[in-house]
Amino acid sequence: MDAFAVAISLGLSVKDPGIKEMAIAGLYFGVFQAIMPLTGFLLGVSFTEKIAGFDHWIAFALLGFIGGKMIKDSFSFEEAPERHESGKNPFRFFNMLPLAVATSIDALAVGITFALFKVPIIMAAFLIGSITFVIGLCGVKIGNLFGLKYKAKAEFGGGVVLVFLGIKIVVEHTLFVARV
Repeated sequence: MDAFAVAISLGLSVKDPGIKEMAIAGLYFGVFQAIMPLTGFLLGVSFTEKIAGFDHWIAFALLGFIGGKMIKDSFSFEEAPERHESGKNPFRFFNMLPLAVATSIDALAVGITFALFKVPIIMAAFLIGSITFVIGLCGVKIGNLFGLKYKAKAEFGGGVVLVFLGIKIVVEHTLFVARV
């Protein structure tokens, strides 16, 4: 669902996303959602202890930064940028990588859980990645359709969603640690 919310935010930021942009979002989110549990599975329980103390802060920082930038940009919103304008393409590598990492970092711990319960990891990773790919595709289009109608308000809302996703990750981690 985090990847879906971020894909919607990406769709808000472009005038007319084509299948290429939708596929880029789907691939980044799908591949990272598949790789992270696989990585967690392979690294095992010892890695959880090393990253568990700060994984939520990494996701919070990435989502907060990107969401804050979207909120800031919404106040100077003009016309949505054309696809692939130099320096304004939200689907380029340096924009997509932190989003994909931030939305999938919690899947690392899921992979470790999969190892403990002897889940068939290849099938699980394939299903997670495939479903997230489709969700990413749809999210970009849905966000764009919504954004065409509401423009600056939609970009502001998308930024707020990203910031709240970051906060949600920190709060969930804090509540989980408090229960344990």
